[in-house]
Amino acid sequence: MKQLVFCFFLLIFITQLKAQHTRHIIQFKNKADNPYSINNPAAYLSQKAIDRRVKYQIPIDSTDLPITPRYIDSIKNAGSVIILNKSKWLNQITIQTNDVNALNKINSFPFVQNITAIAAKQNLLQEAEQNFNHKISIENNLSNINILTAKTTATENFYNYGLTTNEIKLHNGEFLHNIGMRGQDMLVAVIDAGFYKYTTLQSFDSMLFHHRVKETWDFVDNHASVVEDHSHGMSCLSTIVGNIPGTFVGNAPETNVLLYRSEEGATEYPIEEFNWVCATECADSAGADIITTSLGYTTFDDPSFNHTYSSMNGRTTIAAKGGTYAHRKGMLLFSAMGNDGTNSWKYLGTPSDIDSTIAVGAVNSSGVVGSFSSYGPSFDGRIKPEAAAVGFNAYVQNTANSISAGNGTSYACPKMAGLGTCLWQAFPEVNNYTIRDAIIKSGSTYLNPDNRKGYGIPDMKKAFAILLQQYAGITNTTLQNCAINISWKSKDVASMHYLIQRKLVGEVNYTTIDTITGSGNILSNKSYTYTDTVTTYLENEMATYRISQVIDTAVSSYTFVLIDSASIHVNNCNDKTESITILPNPTQTNSVVKIITPYAIPNLWIRITNINGSVISNRKESKPIGIATYQLPTSFLAKGMYLVSIYNDNKLIATKKLIKQ
Repeated sequence: MKQLVFCFFLLIFITQLKAQHTRHIIQFKNKADNPYSINNPAAYLSQKAIDRRVKYQIPIDSTDLPITPRYIDSIKNAGSVIILNKSKWLNQITIQTNDVNALNKINSFPFVQNITAIAAKQNLLQEAEQNFNHKISIENNLSNINILTAKTTATENFYNYGLTTNEIKLHNGEFLHNIGMRGQDMLVAVIDAGFYKYTTLQSFDSMLFHHRVKETWDFVDNHASVVEDHSHGMSCLSTIVGNIPGTFVGNAPETNVLLYRSEEGATEYPIEEFNWVCATECADSAGADIITTSLGYTTFDDPSFNHTYSSMNGRTTIAAKGGTYAHRKGMLLFSAMGNDGTNSWKYLGTPSDIDSTIAVGAVNSSGVVGSFSSYGPSFDGRIKPEAAAVGFNAYVQNTANSISAGNGTSYACPKMAGLGTCLWQAFPEVNNYTIRDAIIKSGSTYLNPDNRKGYGIPDMKKAFAILLQQYAGITNTTLQNCAINISWKSKDVASMHYLIQRKLVGEVNYTTIDTITGSGNILSNKSYTYTDTVTTYLENEMATYRISQVIDTAVSSYTFVLIDSASIHVNNCNDKTESITILPNPTQTNSVVKIITPYAIPNLWIRITNINGSVISNRKESKPIGIATYQLPTSFLAKGMYLVSIYNDNKLIATKKLIKQ
């Protein structure tokens, strides 16, 4: 079935549509006569949105400009018209009207490109909350858990995860929490169908106590409260910020959140995709880092609007167009893959088809794919999903103030988004695409992706290592006063340490010459300098240094990351240093002579004379660079004083006294 696009060029079309649809999209041709300027973004962008663009070098362009105000005023004054929502990225607004004359007038405006019917009249179609249940029938099948018996004792981790222990460990997510990455100072936008009762449920006690809900808005009914509607968003939210110690812990328990309702519970029309785009724009303005959405669109109450699989190419649908802009503005979007794996549709929905999103499929805590999880790829052949997380027998908060086990990619998506939030918290220097890339590359099937798990189950410790290698590195190597200084930057906590390793010319393996321990309980940027005072005794030695960081010191999970390596010539260190030592001295038997020179001596002469200058012994050796030791045949000498002279060919290097007892 094709999605029909209605353009009102003739009154007869408008008359026919009036009986069916009273909500419409107005597409504007341009943003001409706009009082706002790209050169003055503070007039229409929040400081947080500006800061993100500056930080990640994202240009401010015409899509950031508000819709030309006089266009909206003209629409508003065209007749009996209610303005619903506005999208500056798409340069569109939605309206509600029964006024055919108003539609005709709007269509005649020179700045209007087209009018498209998008939904039936809301107040005639709104029904009870359960009418939304057919959309999320899988997620509604929640099994209650006895919360008292679910409690577990404390563990070695920062959090006592209780029921969610295996879920977090599937991704090594506890590694991020243990190094202090728990979502602090990050901002996650959750866009859903409602957050019923979230202000009274125990999973959210910590979130509410610390005032981590930064903004709420209902884009369906256009008011600030989001607690009256469906519980779907509330359950999804719990997988991120929930915190019942020993029972249930979300994946980013200390993050800040934005709660936006874009979904109409009673109906399914493309206007919900438009509402969703408006919510993503609001998230941008509020300064969100992450957007998670457990909504997906394929078919609608009016079949004429239905998407087809060919529409799932990341470019066609309203949600795909808007979500692509969200990524271009610097946010990272996580999308539920969909629950159509056993249905005739089978494939993913939108916005999970976007090329820059992370579409999330569902597995259980053992990594087994849920049969309901939708299939990839996207219609244009891209790997979908990009990741898989626990959405099969997944633990969530329910409206009865208890914890339930349920199924759905709706739960896998926010769980993955929570982990992505903590990962990005560790590396705020990099942009959304870099975080996305690290998550994908850490997947369990990255080298052999498929259409169920995609690139697999992401490993947060591996993703951390990937990003650490990109961030950390040797910043400088210098030689001063015969000392080599190696400087590097990285990130660490007290449980981590660095291995300083060295390899000289002729050596096959690196030798660990020292270790340096990290500091602090929360991961932070660090700079170090290590001084190596080794004397190489080479005229032009090449010393190569390697810095490795041990990020997990446990025997069972020991993990190190090669930070960087660097080489330096040691060509002016101790050039005049020549040392000769005789041991033992005095001696009763034989002795040895240790000779140190910063150069090789092909013709080394070791000469022993008595006090009168008579030569007793004179032999030739070949000496390499650095240190060499040779036997002195002194056992046959009579008691007395002797002189041991060392020659470089005919050049005297040094003479030492030898006492024979």
